[in-house]
Amino acid sequence: MKNNSNPAKANSLGHVLFGSLIGTTIEFFDFYIYANAAVLVFPQLFFPGSDPTTSTIESLATFSIAFFARPIGSAVFGHFGDKIGRKATLVAALLTMGISTVCIGLLPTYQSIGIVAPLLLMLCRFGQGLGLGGEWGGAVLLAIENAPPGKRAWYGMFPQLGAPIGLLLSGGTFLLLSDLLTEEQFFDYGWRIPFIASSLLVVVGFYIRLKITETPSFENALETKKQVEIPILTILKSYKWELIFGTFAAVATFVTFYLMTVFSLSWATTDLGFSRRDFLIIQLFSILFFVVGIPVSAVLADKFGRKRILVFISTLIMFFGFTFSFFMESGSIPMITTFVCIGMGLMGLTYGPLGTFLSELFPTEVRYSGASLTFNLAGILGASFAPLIAIWLAKNYGIGYVGLYLSIAALISVLALLMIRKKEEQF
Repeated sequence: MKNNSNPAKANSLGHVLFGSLIGTTIEFFDFYIYANAAVLVFPQLFFPGSDPTTSTIESLATFSIAFFARPIGSAVFGHFGDKIGRKATLVAALLTMGISTVCIGLLPTYQSIGIVAPLLLMLCRFGQGLGLGGEWGGAVLLAIENAPPGKRAWYGMFPQLGAPIGLLLSGGTFLLLSDLLTEEQFFDYGWRIPFIASSLLVVVGFYIRLKITETPSFENALETKKQVEIPILTILKSYKWELIFGTFAAVATFVTFYLMTVFSLSWATTDLGFSRRDFLIIQLFSILFFVVGIPVSAVLADKFGRKRILVFISTLIMFFGFTFSFFMESGSIPMITTFVCIGMGLMGLTYGPLGTFLSELFPTEVRYSGASLTFNLAGILGASFAPLIAIWLAKNYGIGYVGLYLSIAALISVLALLMIRKKEEQF
C-alpha cells in the first residue's frame, strides 16, 4: 500500500500545482468571457429588442444555463474520475469546455439566422457548464491528494487561483479590444476574438494534463479495491448531509462573486453612467484583492481550520451586504472602486479554503463526485440567477435590497457551516 502522506514520485511539486492551476485558469477564462459578453455584446447581437433591459435579462438567462449544466458535468465526469482516474477525466473536461467556447466565437448572430442563433448560443453555453462541472473538482483533487500533511489548504488554493487569473485575462482582453477597436468593429468581429483565441490556451492545458500521473490517493483506492459501482448513489445514500450542508455553505461565495462582477458591470454601465472601459478597469484592479485573499485564507485555514475561517469570512460578508446603498448610490468612482475591492477581497478569503473544505467531506472513492456536486449545486443556488435577481431587486426596490440579498445568502452559509459535524476523511 502507498503512503498517502507523500506526493507521488512521478509528479513533481511544480508539475502538480501548475497542472491544477493551468486547467482552472483556462476553464474560468472561457467561462468569464461569456459573462462579459452576456452583458456587453449578446443583448444586441443575439437578443435584439426595443427594450434594452429585457434584452439584457434574456442574455443573462443564457448565462445561467451553464450553472444547471455544471452538476450534470459533476455527475458524469465525477463518475469517471472516481472510477477510471483523475487524469483522463480532467483532459476530457478541458476539451469539452474548450470546444464549446470556440464554437461560440464562430456562431452567426440573430440578424443572420434568426431564432436559431440564441438557441445555438444556449447549446454552447450548456457545453461550457458541462466542462467546468467536471474540471473544478478534478483540479482541486490533483492538488490536495498530492499535498503533504499540514499543507492541504495551501495546495488546494492553487486551482482556486485559476478563477481570478481567468477573470483578469478575460477582463483584460475585453478592455484591450475596447481600446484597439471602434464600437462598430467590436460588435462586428472583435467580440469573437477571445472565444476563438482560447483554443491556444486549451492546447497548452491539454499538453500539461497529459504529462501528469494519477494521485497517490486514487492509486491507493485502486489497490485496496475501495471503489464503488456508482459514486453518486453512494453519496446520496451515505453522504447526503455532507452534500446538502456543503452546498449551502458555499452559497455566499457564489453570490458575492457574481454580484461583484456580472451584476455590478451591468448596473454600472446601464444605470450609473459608467463607460464599459472605466468599469472594466475598476474590476481588473479589484481582482488583485481577490488574488491576495486566496493564499492568505489558505495559510489561515491550515493553521486554524477550514471551517472556522469560512464561518468568520461568511459573517463578514453578511455585514458587508448592508453597505451596498452607502457605496453604490454615492456615484463616486473612489467609493465604488473601494466597494468592489472589498467585495472581491472577501470573495478571495472565502474561496481560498473552499475547495479543500468540500473535498475533505468525502472519502477518496467518491471524492471527485462529492466535491464537484457540492460546489456546482452551490453554483445553481448562489450564482445561476444571482445577476437576474439582483437587477430585478435593484430596479423594483432599490440597490439596498441587493445588499440584503447578499446578507441573507451569507447567513445561510454560516448556519450551514455550523451544522456540519464533519470528520476529516483519510487521503
